[in-house]
Amino acid sequence: MVVTYIEHSGFSVELPECTLLFDYYLGKLPEFPKEHPLIVFASHVHGDHFQKKIFQLREQYQEVYFVLSDDIPKKYDAPDVIWVSSDVKVTVAGCEITCLKSTDEGVAFLVKCGEKTVYHAGDLNWWHWEEESATYNDEMKQNYQREVDKLEGRKIDAAFVPVDPRLEDAYFWGIDYFMRKTDTKVVFPMHFWGKYETIDCLIRQKETEDYRDRIAEIDWKGERFSI
Repeated sequence: MVVTYIEHSGFSVELPECTLLFDYYLGKLPEFPKEHPLIVFASHVHGDHFQKKIFQLREQYQEVYFVLSDDIPKKYDAPDVIWVSSDVKVTVAGCEITCLKSTDEGVAFLVKCGEKTVYHAGDLNWWHWEEESATYNDEMKQNYQREVDKLEGRKIDAAFVPVDPRLEDAYFWGIDYFMRKTDTKVVFPMHFWGKYETIDCLIRQKETEDYRDRIAEIDWKGERFSI
């Protein structure tokens, strides 16, 4: 398995059976194997997770599929588009895809391809905002934990989880809860808005001591990781 950090929440995962591309909207894509199916995921309609230019990949790859959250406009419907929503399960190019309900818009993806399992959170996160009411933040906590609890004990080879620095002291709450609930081999922080120092802080955070050796240290766009 080869993981490439593209930008923001955009990652690709190259597997023996196929290639997965998550939430690509910006940055330079690697050259993927032409002989493998390419599955392109868009977790929701926000402009930092979905752009219509993904459909240009049809011109480069013979077998490409688009797994799109159903909050994305239906004008993009086509025979190679698979629409998904929370708690939906579909099989695409031999990969089993399970969707979780986001705490923002759209869905998160759990993808099983062959012997590997990959998780991409989209905007499913513990969005605790200091300016919001206690009621809002309590509901957010409950909603996030309810979705992640569905993955309790699950073996995951690579996970992509937000660590948004705008949340200030709460930036790591979501990834911390996720790592304690799942059996994840490597977690890739994302949605850090180009502030790579957020990852350094995460690794030094005392609360992450139990799993900090499983946090991927991302240093630049286009960085590749072999797992």
